[in-house]
Amino acid sequence: MTDGPYIAEPASLIGDPARANMLTALAGGRALTATELGLAAGVAPSTASGHLAKLLDGRLISVTSSGRHRYYRLSSPAVAQVLESLMALAVDGPPRHRPKSRCGEQMAIARTCYDHLAGKLGVALADSLAKRKLVVLTDDGGIVTDEGRGFLGNLGIELSVPRHSRRAFCRPCLDWSERRLHIGGHIGAAIADRCFALGWTERRKNDRALTITPEGERAFAEVFGIRL
Repeated sequence: MTDGPYIAEPASLIGDPARANMLTALAGGRALTATELGLAAGVAPSTASGHLAKLLDGRLISVTSSGRHRYYRLSSPAVAQVLESLMALAVDGPPRHRPKSRCGEQMAIARTCYDHLAGKLGVALADSLAKRKLVVLTDDGGIVTDEGRGFLGNLGIELSVPRHSRRAFCRPCLDWSERRLHIGGHIGAAIADRCFALGWTERRKNDRALTITPEGERAFAEVFGIRL
């Protein structure tokens, strides 16, 4: 018997194909209904309810009510980080279990990884900030330099962290489609929020992929030197 955390329980919850599809659908950061998650999992409503109850009991997801609807989301960024890491492992898994394609074209260009930017856009932003020494990323952690704080602050990106937050300020996140690092943590989320607020990126209705607007294309080129 191990003295460490009992990892078999969350692993078994994630390991079920229907529940894995539900969690992947939630990895884009949106709250979804049971009906939407049942469709993502390809199961009947009654079966979806059973799976959601198990995920709630395992504290992998949370639920809030709004009017007649109940909305589910991942319980924390830590769950999203585990899912992203498992996606990276799956891409390099045994041939019989590999997806037919690594990633859809739009998803590969820009998507959300829970609440921060991923895909080619997320990696390019990380590369641009690192090249200018505005952030420093390693496999183990990340920091924002003094110059980086000034640069990001001038863009209106929120740098302050809520007092009781346990979230990392800036951390590297391995991008499963690009196999390189993008920026997660509080700073990653703040950059994504600002891109949405400025109209540089827009969410698509039914998936994690993002649309980069014409204004965003110009801004990413002028501000970050990014041309995707």
